[in-house]
Amino acid sequence: MPGLASEVDFVVGVDTHRHTHTAAAVDRLGGVVEEITVSADRDGSRELLRFAREKAPGRRCWAIEGTGLYGAGLTRFLLDRDERVVEVERPNRPARRRGKSDELDALSAAREALVMNHVAEPRSPGEREALQSLLVVRRHLVKSKTQAIGLLKAMIVKAPESLRESLGPLSTAEQVRRAARLRKRREASEDASVLVLRSLARRILALDTEARELKKRIEDLVGLLAPQLLAQPGVGPLVAAQVFVVWSHPGRLRSEAAFASLAGVAPIPASSGNTTRHRLNRGGDRQLNAALHVVVLSRLHGHPATRDYAARRTAEGKTPREIKRCLKRYVARDLFKLLESSAKMT
Repeated sequence: MPGLASEVDFVVGVDTHRHTHTAAAVDRLGGVVEEITVSADRDGSRELLRFAREKAPGRRCWAIEGTGLYGAGLTRFLLDRDERVVEVERPNRPARRRGKSDELDALSAAREALVMNHVAEPRSPGEREALQSLLVVRRHLVKSKTQAIGLLKAMIVKAPESLRESLGPLSTAEQVRRAARLRKRREASEDASVLVLRSLARRILALDTEARELKKRIEDLVGLLAPQLLAQPGVGPLVAAQVFVVWSHPGRLRSEAAFASLAGVAPIPASSGNTTRHRLNRGGDRQLNAALHVVVLSRLHGHPATRDYAARRTAEGKTPREIKRCLKRYVARDLFKLLESSAKMT
């Protein structure tokens, strides 16, 4: 019997929201025992625990969606009372084609945990959570900056001819610097364009400054929490931070295979007839997947051992996409083992 089904008698799946939590208790075969909806506060957490003790006695496990967001309080409450908690991902859109409700999501979480080969514990709070917050905010700043640059370029195209001719041929960085220093014009149409361009340019510069400050703070924090990652080829502070926050702490993930599956780099069989191959995994944590992709691209560019591997696999008939998939799987294994072994030494 796979997954948690061989280890527990009941699983309580919880669909978390800002104001309410909905739970569904199922037995080890996935049969529904009872469902309940409570408030998303400490009283609601107590009520859920009473519900579980009554409807799911003995060996049980909680499968919670959003342990780092709406389910964070409930997760801490349960862990403080020695309850076993695992983290499950929210259902993707194709899985919801047959219907969507809080009760169905809670039930889906419980049944998914029952059959998962690699269950994950909730991520640790404290410095790891602070590092994740820095990454999230910086990502938002970079995205906002990119959008603002796109809007600036569109406004330059629409600007009066004098502004368009002076700013159009310049590089993006120089366009931003020049636009931020534009002065008031006499003609109303030109003055309005100046105001728009100057406002956008100064916003871009402010966002860039904030993003740089956060990157420096991330680098400092990663240097304290996981300096061993920064010593690996192709691993910069942002990549190291993303890998560390997903790994979180020793024992959260059962094996390096579970880490690879979480990263979406575990190979998926796609064989048919006389063709034997694997395809890319579109699931998992896409931010972690992107971080591993950056490492692979960096190593393919300047790491001799990786370049030799790529040349050998190319000679064997592998496509560039297949080679990158294999390399991402290797990098996931390598970084996971490095973090686990470093944690055991401390």
